[in-house]
Amino acid sequence: MFDIVRIKISGGKGGDGAITFRREKYVPFGGPDGGDGGKGGDVVLVADPAVTGFKEFRSGGWYLAGDGLAGARQKKFGKYGADLDIKVPLGTIVYDVTEEGQVYLVDLTAPGDRVTVATGGKGGWGNVHYATSTNQTPRLAQAGEEGEQKTLVMELRLIADVGIIGYPNVGKSSLLAAVSAAKPKIADYPFTTREPELGVVEVGDETFVIAEIPGLLEGAHQGRGLGHEFLRHSTRTRVFVHLVNGASQSPVEDMVKVNNELFLYDPSLGKKPQLVAINKIDLPEVHVKINELKKEFDAAGVTVQFVSALTGSGVKELVRTINDLLKKNAVVKKHEETKIFRPQPKRPAAEVSKEDSVFVVYALDIERVVARVDITNPTVRLQVHGFLIRKGIGRLLKNAGIKGGDKIRCGDTEWEW
Repeated sequence: MFDIVRIKISGGKGGDGAITFRREKYVPFGGPDGGDGGKGGDVVLVADPAVTGFKEFRSGGWYLAGDGLAGARQKKFGKYGADLDIKVPLGTIVYDVTEEGQVYLVDLTAPGDRVTVATGGKGGWGNVHYATSTNQTPRLAQAGEEGEQKTLVMELRLIADVGIIGYPNVGKSSLLAAVSAAKPKIADYPFTTREPELGVVEVGDETFVIAEIPGLLEGAHQGRGLGHEFLRHSTRTRVFVHLVNGASQSPVEDMVKVNNELFLYDPSLGKKPQLVAINKIDLPEVHVKINELKKEFDAAGVTVQFVSALTGSGVKELVRTINDLLKKNAVVKKHEETKIFRPQPKRPAAEVSKEDSVFVVYALDIERVVARVDITNPTVRLQVHGFLIRKGIGRLLKNAGIKGGDKIRCGDTEWEW
């Protein structure tokens, strides 16, 4: 089972703004009419009950939203890029991989939950925005902004109403098969189940989802016996059915050890409602000591039920008890549009520094303009010069000591001042 995957995602690039002029008969000075580029598409995660795992993500890959289209003449806006909806299972926890480590983003638990994990870039302004009283034929426009790029780690924690827990080989798979249509692997050796199994249980007109949490043993909270892989899924359940092997030499001690592992992994797990069921009463050596076992658990303050997952004895009564316990611990979930807070970097709108003999301008809006135009064109370069002065960049450059003929760089574009 692939329950932890890593993928790369990218929002679509915004479309470039257009550099066009109105050209019509009898309108000799029509002026600029270049439209804005369309916004790039977003990457959106959608919680879908029909998706049960991460198999399609096992090879990683790069998931890209659509790019916005460029603007056009007559002030026409470019078409927005198509959003990319990525369907994930319920119970998906999403982390953003940064240089500092993994940062928690969101937990998708309700059907239809949606979250935008990478936004598309803004569309660039067309030259209609750059017309001034002194520059009525602007050959300036913005390039579309790049979309967000991220590496995500997605972790699946199965969502189930009931989790069957217990030592290896106590009959958890047999109980799951007895109460639902699930077909888990059943064999007479420990760790038969290598991944959680789900089943749906019907009680009259009601249903609930039950999950088998593969065998836990002492040290599971430290990863022993794939403990972390198994315990991760137990955090989603509302109640536990703690199955104990009636043929064990010390059933009460087995129960205590498993509960200790739950508590050590996550203290909240030790507070979940729990039913204890003694299995394998079909075995003669267990059947004859039912009263003895009941006294032992009563002395420990635990009420138990006796079942045989093999023959079905006591299973119906156990199911009814589970259903009653779920009703007492009902949880109402509401679908919400999930939003991720994206703090903007606290940085001035524009900065100027000097690297060797080159004056470097840091300003996103300026970068998008010079990236869009032909800076080798003298007319364009003159207009860029005027644009920088209007934006206050000229003053910053002058304070930094720039002189005519000095090199200036903004983004990947370099030219003479």
